[in-house]
Amino acid sequence: MDKIVDPVVEQTSATSRAAARAVIPIQLTHDEVALYEIRRKIHPRSVHGWFAGWRIALVVATQLVFYGLAWLTWNGRQAVLFDLGARKFYLFGMLLWPQDVIYLAVLLIIAALSLFLFTAIAGRLWCGYACPQTVYTEIFMWIERRIEGDRIARLRLDGAPMSLRKVSIRGAKHAAWLAIAAWTGCTFVGYFTPIRELGAAVLSWRLGPWETFWVLFYSIATYANAGWLREQVCKHMCPYARFQSVMFDKDTLVITYDGARGDPRGSRSKSVDPRSKGLGDCVDCGICVQVCPTGIDIRNGLQYECIGCAACIDGCDQVMDKMGYARGLIRYTTATALAQGLGTRAMWRRVLRPRTVVYAAVLAAITVAGGASLAMRNPLRVDVIRDRGALAREAAPGRIENVYRVQVMNTDETARRYAIDVAGLPGIQVVGVAQPIELQAASTRLLALRLQAPVDAGQATAPAAGAHKIELTVRAVDDDAVVRHEPTTFIIPR
Repeated sequence: MDKIVDPVVEQTSATSRAAARAVIPIQLTHDEVALYEIRRKIHPRSVHGWFAGWRIALVVATQLVFYGLAWLTWNGRQAVLFDLGARKFYLFGMLLWPQDVIYLAVLLIIAALSLFLFTAIAGRLWCGYACPQTVYTEIFMWIERRIEGDRIARLRLDGAPMSLRKVSIRGAKHAAWLAIAAWTGCTFVGYFTPIRELGAAVLSWRLGPWETFWVLFYSIATYANAGWLREQVCKHMCPYARFQSVMFDKDTLVITYDGARGDPRGSRSKSVDPRSKGLGDCVDCGICVQVCPTGIDIRNGLQYECIGCAACIDGCDQVMDKMGYARGLIRYTTATALAQGLGTRAMWRRVLRPRTVVYAAVLAAITVAGGASLAMRNPLRVDVIRDRGALAREAAPGRIENVYRVQVMNTDETARRYAIDVAGLPGIQVVGVAQPIELQAASTRLLALRLQAPVDAGQATAPAAGAHKIELTVRAVDDDAVVRHEPTTFIIPR
C-alpha cells in the first residue's frame, strides 16, 4: 500500500531539516511559523507634538536632577550621598543609618503603588516618559539625528558602502554616545563615592578598583542598552511588558486606533471626499509605524511592545491636520468609550473608578504616614545589652551592681551632650560614667554602664531577689524632645 503523506507536514518537516543543516535565512511560506525573529533595525522618524513636548520636558527634568543633584552641597558635604563604607546615607538635612531601612521599604511600596495607579489609569506612562531606558534612548536618538540626519538620511547611510565619510559619521556618533555613557556611569557612582573626589581620581588616573568596575559597568550598560539594544530591552528584557495586562481593564486609558472611523484605509488626495470613495479617515501613510520606537503598527490593536510614548498620536495628528480631518484617529481612550461611543466627560468618570480611587487613597495614606514619620524621626538611638560576664555582683556591703553595655548613637549632624538616668528601684543610680556624655555629629559611643542599687535585707522595703524591671533614660541636655527610654532588668542575687 502506498504511503499517504500530508504535503503541509512534509513541507514543514523538510523546512525543519533544512534549518537544522544550515544557519541561513529562509523564505517562510504561509504554512510555516518562525520561532525566532531576526531583529529588524528600527529608525524612528522624528515627530513633533504635544506628547513629544512632554517627553522632552521629562527627559530634561530627570537628567537635571540626576546629573545636577550629585554636585549640590549641604552643610559642607554632598547633599545626596550613600556612603556604604561608613554606613551613612545623607539626604539633604537628613542622615539615615542602616537601622532606618524601614524607610527604604516604604519608598519601594510607594513606588509600586504609584506604578499600579498610573498603569490602571493610563497604561505605561512610566515606560513612555520617565523610564531610564526610554530617557537615554531618547537622548541617544537625538544625538543620532543631529549627526546622521533624520530617518531617510539614516536609511541611506545604512545602505551606503563603507567609506571614509560613513566611518567618520558613525565614529562621531559613537564617540558622543560613549561620552554620555561615561558621564552617566561616573555620575551614578558619584552618589556612593563623593563625586568631587571621584572626579579628581578619574582625572589623575587614581581610581580605585571598585569605582573603576562600577563606572565601567554602568557606562557599558548605558551605551549598550540605549545605543544598541533599545527596543529589545523593552520587548524582551523588561518584565513589565509581560505583566502589564494584569493591571489593565476596559476603563484604562490606552493608545488606540479608532478603526470605526479610520477603516477602510486608503490613499487619496486632500481634495477628495473619502466617503465618496468608501474610505475612512486613515490615509494609510504609515507615519504611525515610522515614528514608533518599537516598530509596531498600533492599527493592529494594543500590543505588549507598545511603551505608551504616544509618538503615533503626534504623527497621526500631523497628517490629519494636513488632510483637514479631525484629530484623534489615534488617541488615548478606553475600550468601553470606544465601544459605546462615550464622550470625554463620561470616559473620565469611568477612569476614576473604585479601583483607582482605592489605589490613590492607599498611596496617599502611606506617603503621608511615611513623610510624617521621617519628619518626626528621633535622631537619638540607644541599645542596651547586659554584660553577660557578670550578671550581678556586690560592689559594697549592702549595694548590688549590674554592668551593661550601652551604645549611644547620635544620628544628627550637630554635636550633642546626653545625660543618662535610671528608674525602677529605690535608690538605684548610675555610677562610673562622667556626665553629660558628649557625642560628635553622626557618631556613636559604646559605654560600660554600671548601675548600683542599695539592698538592706534587714528592712521590710528591701527589694526581693530576682530580676526587676528598670528603665534607662538618655536625654539630650539642650533639647528635652530628644530622649530615649530603654527598658532592661536589674538582677539581685539570692
